[in-house]
Amino acid sequence: MLREWKDKEYVPPKQLFQLFIRGGFALTKVLLKNLSNLKNVRAERISYTPPERMYDLPEYKEGMKYVKSDEKYLRPTLYCNPYGKEIIAMANHLGAFEKEPYEYARDAFEFVKRKIILQIIPLDGVVATLKRGYGTCLHKISLLIALCRVAGIKARYKLYALSVIQQWYDTFIGADPLMQEWYNALGYFMLHGEGEIYLDGKWFVADVGPTPERQAASSIPITRFGEDSIGIWTQAIPGSIMRVESLPLGLGIASKLLMEKISPGSVAKMNNNVLRQYKEGRKILQEMGEEEYDKMARKGYKMPTIELEAKNIIFE
Repeated sequence: MLREWKDKEYVPPKQLFQLFIRGGFALTKVLLKNLSNLKNVRAERISYTPPERMYDLPEYKEGMKYVKSDEKYLRPTLYCNPYGKEIIAMANHLGAFEKEPYEYARDAFEFVKRKIILQIIPLDGVVATLKRGYGTCLHKISLLIALCRVAGIKARYKLYALSVIQQWYDTFIGADPLMQEWYNALGYFMLHGEGEIYLDGKWFVADVGPTPERQAASSIPITRFGEDSIGIWTQAIPGSIMRVESLPLGLGIASKLLMEKISPGSVAKMNNNVLRQYKEGRKILQEMGEEEYDKMARKGYKMPTIELEAKNIIFE
């Protein structure tokens, strides 16, 4: 089993161990400093309604095409099983085996980017994400990777610790000082996840995390297939980028502990803020039109300066 874990890259790489160690210290510091406040926050009941799924699930039919392989970047990995019936049905619905690989990968990218809403929840599998219609950036990129792998297109994760533009930082924390400390500590455990899709001998970056609506609400361009978010709304902490076949062990347990046990009210506030931002952006796009908005946003766009040492993470 250990050999398989190493082969599929379940064992966290050095950078992730460093994040967990620093994150453990940061989280402990937040908890000790805010014991009384945290008790009040845990008792606080935050009204939160998860978003409804924005699409119908296509029906699975016996005999639907899919690729089953034990080859690296095509096989199932942690939280990313491409052989679920729902995954196979959606892949066929999106045109797998009928469209050219590039066209299919791009359409799968657009589906996940636009239809799966960002919400902060514990990690689980891609079938659950597809049925639910929302999840973190790691849920979203796992779903895209599964939709590519089931169609015989190699796909992998690009993970990194990040700093984001002020608009998105404010969206998560609002004006709550405790949430600011909580979010900073959470940031050690919740890496940002992009995907990389292998087509015609080249890896294409694919970041499905932000929907067009959230990007419009932040006055930034709407990122496309093959376009990296680094340099548009985020910067990777130097030395933290990891390209791996699988999400590593430990992230699921950490996310469940942080989100469900320590401060679920803070997570509900973050999710409400994201949904509010989504509605604001949807109104902008309805009024302007997506193409016109994106043209305007890209004209002379320069990403705001980001303080990369915000979490005091330095990798060698």
